Amino acid sequence: MSKPVVAIVGATGAVGVEFLQLLEGRDFPLAELRLLASKRSAGKTMTFKGTELKIEELTAEAFRGVDIALFSAGGAISREYAPVAVRNGAVVVDNSSAFRMDADVPLVIPEVNPETVKHHKGIIANPNCSTIIAITPLWPIHRVNPIKRLIAATYQAASGAGAAGMAELEDSTRAYLAGQTHEPKIFPHAYAFNLFSHNTRIDPANGYNEEELKMVKETRKIFGDASIRISSTCIRVPVLRAHAIALDVEFERPISPDEVRRILATAPGVRVVDDPEANYFPMPKDASGQGDILAGRIRADISDPSGRSIALFVAGDQLLKGAALNAVQIAELL
Repeated sequence: MSKPVVAIVGATGAVGVEFLQLLEGRDFPLAELRLLASKRSAGKTMTFKGTELKIEELTAEAFRGVDIALFSAGGAISREYAPVAVRNGAVVVDNSSAFRMDADVPLVIPEVNPETVKHHKGIIANPNCSTIIAITPLWPIHRVNPIKRLIAATYQAASGAGAAGMAELEDSTRAYLAGQTHEPKIFPHAYAFNLFSHNTRIDPANGYNEEELKMVKETRKIFGDASIRISSTCIRVPVLRAHAIALDVEFERPISPDEVRRILATAPGVRVVDDPEANYFPMPKDASGQGDILAGRIRADISDPSGRSIALFVAGDQLLKGAALNAVQIAELL
């Protein structure tokens, strides 16, 4: 595909803004860029390469002539308009959960399974942000020594709920420090100086929420291994952007922390941050605003005498590698 016409659906949202900056910063080859959003945003402008681009209302007609459509406007919009874009000849890279588990839709992390892109039938799904951040560092290890069991505990930033979630954290923090009350609107609980279980529906049959089950199902699909035993606990923490995740991983064979460090030292999209002497390990402040997933706190799990288990801690920018960057990388594969 030479110099495609690209559309950003949800251009004014937190991920949409990152799409715009990445397309410019990575010098993505474009014939034309269209910014699509709701009717209330239509007519406003956003800057791209020094030029003011007018935002268009999201309609079926807006996809005529579009080659690649980057969607980040929620599952309901994706379900309604992604098929429309495909019928108009576009390839959709969708950041919502709408199509991730469809058998005919590739679920892609370019550092893990780029070859699956060529099997698309018009729609390619971006995985959940926590899934991307957790398993991108695990994939190169899994290729050497297969993972048999994974236990994850997430520390998820406000950015996971977009610009409105980030604003709620800022507003609630200001109110708290001023001794004022703040009524949450985006989240079910007070956010400032608090943490709580991820605000997605809990399955009454197994007690896991939707975010936790996404990590389970998506990891198995991306790795192509339904036998991996996975459990996750997803928690919102009062961090503006960049998720962190504690991982405990059991492998097929014994493995040492040094071997894990050696593998991760050359892993694409991963940077080892592992300095026990300085007590310096992955942190959201370092992960924010850049594309690498930081990996550290790499140590043998002393609860497993077989030597097959490793504990580690990772952090990644939810808006970048966890969302917009991963999608733009998929577009680059196209």
